[in-house]
Amino acid sequence: MIRDSEIIRRIRQGDVGQFESLFRSSYVSLVRYAKTLIRDHYTAEEIVQDLFFIIWKDREKLQIESSLNGYLYRAVHNKCLHYIGHNRVVEKYIREMTVADHEKVETPSDILHYRELQAKIATILERLPEKCGRIFCMSRFEGLKYSEIAERLSVSVKTVEANMGRALKEFRKALAEQ
Repeated sequence: MIRDSEIIRRIRQGDVGQFESLFRSSYVSLVRYAKTLIRDHYTAEEIVQDLFFIIWKDREKLQIESSLNGYLYRAVHNKCLHYIGHNRVVEKYIREMTVADHEKVETPSDILHYRELQAKIATILERLPEKCGRIFCMSRFEGLKYSEIAERLSVSVKTVEANMGRALKEFRKALAEQ
């Protein structure tokens, strides 16, 4: 039985066989675990695959102090929580926009344009990294100031500004393509 430190060392050095062995031995149980948290098999598979992709991509920087198995389960747990939080932000935004804007819409043409815009906004929000999308929603939909967002998320105001800039750039680019 190879020790965790040896497996990590080999993966760090680019040992594809060792990486594949780790993937095969833990994939099914990690997907099962993710599925208990998010209740969707396809998404659970995506989360675990993404974790292994990141491990391989950043293998040279891989630092695991705990057990390898514990690390993998904790990473899957965190990715699932991230996914759940991101979905809540998107769903809340869509609900709020639907309720607020349905009162203003009057013609069938307006309704169609409104729904197309909603879908476009939801798509853009889903493409954004979770923190970036969350900061955008807090600013634009909750009306918070950058300093309030920074305080709530325990980040600097500069981080909030950078994420807002990125989000606005994505929105401008996507909406200009219409």
